[in-house]
Parts: sequence; C-alpha cells; structure tokens
Amino acid sequence: MSPRDYYDVLGVARDAGQEELKRAYRRLARRDHPDRNPDDPQAAERFKNAAQAYDVLGDPDKRRLYDTYGEAGLQGAGGLRDFASTEDIFSAFSDIFGEGLFEDLFFGGRGAAQRSSRGRSLKVRLEVDLEDVASGGAKVVSLRRREACSQCRGTGCKPGAKKAACSYCRGYGQVESRQAFFMVRVVCPRCQGAGTVITEPCAACRGAGLEERVVDVQIPLPPGVESGMRLRLRGEGDAGPDGGRGDLFCDVLVREHPIFGRHGADLVCDMPITYSTAVLGGEAEVPTLGGGARKLRVPRGTQSGSLLRLPGFGLPRQGGEGRGRGDLLVRVQVDVPRAASPRHEELLRELAQIEGANVSEQRESFLARLKKYVHNVARPDSGKED
Repeated sequence: MSPRDYYDVLGVARDAGQEELKRAYRRLARRDHPDRNPDDPQAAERFKNAAQAYDVLGDPDKRRLYDTYGEAGLQGAGGLRDFASTEDIFSAFSDIFGEGLFEDLFFGGRGAAQRSSRGRSLKVRLEVDLEDVASGGAKVVSLRRREACSQCRGTGCKPGAKKAACSYCRGYGQVESRQAFFMVRVVCPRCQGAGTVITEPCAACRGAGLEERVVDVQIPLPPGVESGMRLRLRGEGDAGPDGGRGDLFCDVLVREHPIFGRHGADLVCDMPITYSTAVLGGEAEVPTLGGGARKLRVPRGTQSGSLLRLPGFGLPRQGGEGRGRGDLLVRVQVDVPRAASPRHEELLRELAQIEGANVSEQRESFLARLKKYVHNVARPDSGKED
C-alpha cells in the first residue's frame, strides 16, 4: 500500500493548528462512523484512517517525525497505533468528542433506544385576537394525537399477557455485526432495541400500544405575543411506544383589529377631530383596547397626520414582567364635513377672508413659488442674456 498523506486524509493544510485538526477530525468521525453508513463498506476504513491521521498529527512529537521522514519515520516504538474497534478509537480521543457524542454516533448504544421510544412532535396554528395579546392567559385547542391504548394501557399486550424477552438478542436490544475490520453493535432488527417482544398482541391496538384520540390542550399565551411566533409545549405531542411524548409546536397568528394597528408593543389608531379643535386645541376622547375611553389633550395648531401619545396604553413588552407596556399612538385626522349649514358656511367664508389676509408660513411659501412660476412662464426669456 502506498504511503498516505495524513494532511489530505483530514483535509487540512500542512500548517494547520491543533484546533483546526480537532474540528476536521470531529467532522470526519461523524460522517464516516460505520453505524451511520451500514451500506457503505468503505466507511469503516475511512473512519479508521481519519483516527490514525489525527493520532499522528495531533501529537507534536509524532507530527515532527512524520513531517521529517514521512510514514516510515513512525514505524516501531508505538509510532503508528492500530485501532481494532470503534471503542478503541473513542477511548483514545474521548477528550475531544465531548459528552454524549459516543452515544450519538454509536447508534447501537443506549441513546438510540431512548430516541426511538419518543413520540412524534405535532404542530398546530393558533389564531388570537389583539385583546388576547394584551391580557395573555391561555387558549384551548383540540387536536388529534396518539395516546396510550385504553384497553392495554400502552403495553401492546392483550389483558393478562406480558412481553417476552427477545430471543434474537437475548433481551439486550443489540447484536454485534462485523463491518470491515470492526465489530460494531447495532440495534436488534427483531425487537428494534427494546429487548422484548409482544407474543400476544392487544386486539384493540394490534400490539402498537397506541390509539388516536381527540384531546383538548391548554396553550399558555405569553402577554405581548406576535404573529409568526412559535410556542413550544414540551411533552404535548404524540405518545411513544414506551410513554415518551413528543412536543407540540404552536404557530401564532394575531387577527387584524378593526380599530387598532400594531407597531411592536405600541398600538396605533386614527382619530378624527374638528378643524376648530385642531386650531384652538382642546380635549378628545380616545378608545382604548378592551373597551373604555381616555381623554387626550390636543395642542393648539395640531396638524392633520400628527401623532399624539397616551403612555402605557399599548401592549405588554416582550420579556416578562417588569418591562412595562407600550403606548397608544393617536394619529390625528382633521375631519372635513361633506355638507355645511348656512350659518356654518357663513362663518367659513368669513374665516376664508381672514386667512387670505393672514397667510400661514406654509401657504406663504407656496404662494411665493407659484408667483415665481407664473412670472417665468409669462417671460420665458427673462433669465437669458441678450
């Protein structure tokens, strides 16, 4: 066999540091573990080659010999380690894999059996009103999910019967299998890792131990929740074969409100006021979320489209108690009547005469620009030299 380039095996440059070597090896170990590649006979060899490459390059003394003399410089004196099993590899490099990684990679281990007993996670959509966002509380949704069979209470066996030890794995839930030059443990194909089998199945669930039922689930609604948020309720999904439940994910949709818009924790509403109130100032009654009204002071000379603020009459801020509430922003719209009484019209005409004599700065600027435009149109060559 021709000498291997350990740098190529790990996919790193020759000046790679120790942290880069660790990351490269972890990635290859996850990818090429034999249990993850049962249909690839070359995976075990790649897994072992990666371990040998890291064993050399991760040791400064061995790396120095390898860089100087190549693979021949590692012969003898324990320079090249021969890994006979996956346990040998994980025992040698347990410090770099982190807690729980062995079980995560080694699918025949305890972690796989625990994962398989857990039920599926479910997803529902919850529509709420803006009033619900303000108060929080809880909402109840009905959903169909798997529950323990009411006849056998989840055992899968007919009443009075019990599960028997699996004869294929002798109750261990795992069997040994040879892949390339490794002996690996895999989940028992008969009992799927449970270690037991059902010999007399329940007639109601046919041995599954589960049945579908419609149940009501109470979903806690945090104050200030927004559309698009996903709530997670642990253990409210389907039941699994051994009672372990999946989770329930709830996607929130806040319905549009007929009066109030929303900007984060602030509420926004449009409020019409009379022309006289906008000019002279005064008070106006503003609706609040949940009913009732509050008086709002309108300053003199308020322009149409101005925003006035009622502090603390918005929605709860995200992040729990102690963060307060947003504000109610009132967008003022000057109400123009479609029809006027004779007396109203008389007063407006008198007002128009006053406004013609006392022009506002805004109107004065517009009239000045209009006058200049008319002048230029009347004398198009006035700005040109003769």
